[in-house]
Amino acid sequence: MYALIEFAGKQYKIEDDCSIKVPRVQGDVGSKISIENILYLEDGQTKTVGKPFITGKKLNGEIISHGRGRKIVVFKFKRRKGYQTKNTHRDEYTVLKFGKLGVQQKKTSIKKEDSSDKKKVVAKKGTAKKVVAKPVSKKKPEVKTKYTKKEKE
Repeated sequence: MYALIEFAGKQYKIEDDCSIKVPRVQGDVGSKISIENILYLEDGQTKTVGKPFITGKKLNGEIISHGRGRKIVVFKFKRRKGYQTKNTHRDEYTVLKFGKLGVQQKKTSIKKEDSSDKKKVVAKKGTAKKVVAKPVSKKKPEVKTKYTKKEKE
C-alpha cells in the first residue's frame, strides 16, 4: 500500500512505516499532523486517482524531528567587472513519520438548525443621501499683464 501526496508544493511517495523529509512545519516533536492533499492511493486491489485530490480522505503522520540541512554557498561574480558576492544558507526541514497507512475519512460537521431558534431579521430602510455635483466652469481665467504692447516699445 502506498500513496502520493502533495505537501508544501512538492510531491512525496508514502509507504507503510516510512519517514519523509519535508520543509519546516510548525509544531512540536511528537505532535500529530494530518495531510488531506492525497493525489493517488493504492491498497493492493483498488487504485484511486484524485481529480486533483481524493476527497473525503486524509493521512495521519507524526513529527519526529526538526533540523537544518548542509550549508549551501551561493557565489555570484561578473568577470572583468570587479563584482563578487558570497552568500550562504541552510534550509530547515522536518522529518515526518507515517505508520500503517490507514486512510481515515474526513469528519464533516453538519449544523442542525432548530426552527424555534430562528430569528427573523428585518432590514432597516435607510434614507439615501443625495449627492449633488457642483458645476465646474470650463473658462480659463484671464491673465492680466502689466504692460501692453505699446508701452513696451
